[in-house]
Amino acid sequence: MEHERAPQAAPKTGIFRTKSVEQSIRDTDDPDTKLRKELTSWDLTVFGVAVVIGAGIFTLTARTAGNVAGPSVSLAFVLAAIACGLAALCYAEFASTVPVAGSAYTFSYATFGEFIAWIIGWDLVLEFALAASVVAKGWSLYLGEVLGASSPVVTIGSIDVDWGAFLIVVIITVLLASGTKLSSRVSLVITAIKVAVVLLVVVVGAFYIKAENYSPYVPPAQEGSTGEGIHQSLLSYVTGAGGSTFGWYGLLAAASLVFFAFIGFDVVATTAEEAKEPQKALPRGILGSLAIVTVLYVAVTLVLTGMVNYTELGGDSSTLATAFELNGLTWAKNVISFGALAGLTTVVMVLMLGQTRVLFAMSRDGLMPRGLAHTGKRGTPVRITVIVGVVVAVLAAFFPIGLLEEMVNIGTLFAFVLVSIGVVVLRKTRPDLPRGFKVPLMPLIPILAVVSCLWLMVNLSVETWLRFIAWMAIGVIVYFVYSKRNVEKLLLEREKADSRE
Repeated sequence: MEHERAPQAAPKTGIFRTKSVEQSIRDTDDPDTKLRKELTSWDLTVFGVAVVIGAGIFTLTARTAGNVAGPSVSLAFVLAAIACGLAALCYAEFASTVPVAGSAYTFSYATFGEFIAWIIGWDLVLEFALAASVVAKGWSLYLGEVLGASSPVVTIGSIDVDWGAFLIVVIITVLLASGTKLSSRVSLVITAIKVAVVLLVVVVGAFYIKAENYSPYVPPAQEGSTGEGIHQSLLSYVTGAGGSTFGWYGLLAAASLVFFAFIGFDVVATTAEEAKEPQKALPRGILGSLAIVTVLYVAVTLVLTGMVNYTELGGDSSTLATAFELNGLTWAKNVISFGALAGLTTVVMVLMLGQTRVLFAMSRDGLMPRGLAHTGKRGTPVRITVIVGVVVAVLAAFFPIGLLEEMVNIGTLFAFVLVSIGVVVLRKTRPDLPRGFKVPLMPLIPILAVVSCLWLMVNLSVETWLRFIAWMAIGVIVYFVYSKRNVEKLLLEREKADSRE
């Protein structure tokens, strides 16, 4: 192929050594670490919709409207969707150019080098593990509502065990280990159920909309009501605005919060290596899933804030069902709870899928123990899948994990920033590579993606930034103590093997 004959710059050494796109693609043919290519554009779109329509649509919308933004929460969703859309275009080009498992980690390795790739991989490990654990606990709460119990929690001695969260993680671990295609089929059925529930919410709720509930669209700011110090957004802390609810600061903070509802479309890129026609399937899957969920999200928020006054949605217990209960539609609560149960099932599944594929790519490169990258008879990394399943199950079952949307958000936004910069870098360094999809208006779109993602990041709390920096510091230590040495050892072994041949 032409791009294989093209001259390449001398590879960098040390912590900034890059892994060529050609080498990444060659590694996918290693029989011991080979994934099965069996996913179509439709499968990838289903995965994207499956993971994005989940906790955000059923819980985050009502809480954000009642506590932070009021009716303008619908605009907050549009702002978050724009940031995601810009980043999605960059993901689509990267994924069609480098159809290898690992998503932002693999893309960063090809452009920025090993150390930055490790940092982004470490970041994604945090994002997916925490998100999967939190969503599993949310699934357990909805299971309690469906079963008519308070929550599926039992107390053993002095320890509370959330058996519901543990159960769903175990079931999903078995499904993922059995094969990605099987996971896709299960995801399709469940996704169809929850999309039907969301459409029911929009159609039924539309008949109860009152125009006066949209006024004021951006409620006046209430100073000092969202906490001070490290609990306020970084933007308000730096500008001296202090904590605030509603108003324009509230709208911007809401956009950063509801961004959690869009997290997941990037998981599609982690399955690049398993797509039949990655150059076509990946852009369609990424952009198609994002377009579908954006329309559904905006429709739901408009119905929600039109059915009741935003002040009635305040507090931490408000959900999508709250608006229906306040309008006397008590039957809707059971339907929505069932839809949420189905929705959260596929969210946990696809988040864990993304987690395993990132760790798989890092293990194959030697940044994690290489033996973990071994694939079984069904073409899946069973060892990593089991390890991820155990970790997520323990976190979800035994730890009282709170609402960590912000912690997950900052990790995802950081990945989006690097991918958006990386797509520009790869255009400059490797213009010869065949691209199944190209970002339009280069480099304007990637620049806008970086700016919008950074803007959302500064609207997250100072506390979130401090936790994120601490996690990254731990990652740096792990890299220099273990990963860097292990990669050097692996490269030395390869050089010796090549010299013998």
